[in-house]
Amino acid sequence: MVDYAKTKIRASEFLIEGEVVALGEGGKPVPFQDLMRRFRRVHGVEDMVEKIPLRLYLFDILQSGGKTLIDLPCTERWVILASLAPAESLAPRIVTRDPKIVEDFMQSALKEGHEGLMAKSLPSDYSPGARGKKWFKIKPADRLDVVIVAADWGSGRRVGWLSNYHLAVRDDETGEYLVVGKTFKGLTDVEFEMITKRLQELKTKESKWTVHVKPEIVVEVAHNEIQKSPRYKSGFALRFARIAKFRDDKTPEEADTIQRLRKLYEKQFENKGRLLKEIP
Repeated sequence: MVDYAKTKIRASEFLIEGEVVALGEGGKPVPFQDLMRRFRRVHGVEDMVEKIPLRLYLFDILQSGGKTLIDLPCTERWVILASLAPAESLAPRIVTRDPKIVEDFMQSALKEGHEGLMAKSLPSDYSPGARGKKWFKIKPADRLDVVIVAADWGSGRRVGWLSNYHLAVRDDETGEYLVVGKTFKGLTDVEFEMITKRLQELKTKESKWTVHVKPEIVVEVAHNEIQKSPRYKSGFALRFARIAKFRDDKTPEEADTIQRLRKLYEKQFENKGRLLKEIP
């Protein structure tokens, strides 16, 4: 990236925003966790460059030529960015009010293996650290019915509530419930209060921070990706999991299974790429 900044950007001083995407088979993006495996590597960096090549997408500029640009509208910032950066490095974009065109653009991005779109208001300025209503992510969310098997006591604003939930799927062969991640997202304060009482009534054992419970409460969880994870016995974790609703109409035996989760994980690679070479 240092060489790129020195040789490809037509400016001596600049602050540009972008994203790097790790590429796998067929030049398609690989899951986010595989990209992080490259950046966490301290030794064998050159070998990692071969195993996980990267592609850069640029989409905004905050400063150039000693001038701060964040107060300019998005349209003007894009014109400046396009004048300084190679066209092949610019993130693909469309400007439209037609929902059908947006949907087609979204489906094209998903088929190429990307997670979704970023929508920006054309007259908006740039607010560091906050998106608000000026721009927002558009991502499809998959959903699973999982069982709460434990919960951690909250901190900060959530002190006094069991508010970090251990989510599990059922093994159809053994009947065991296997954890696939945790989440504290998706609930209101009223729901935190309610679920804390329900979980305490189901308690089987308790440590300083965690209450383990009978696997009786089923929740529908939205998530963006299924990842491999050595942390959990299931071998998987849900990325950006958040509780969408309680499924009191379902029994724990009707929750999703590890067998289905494995199939869904493999199905992700219909669009995403796999690593070109395995990483130890």
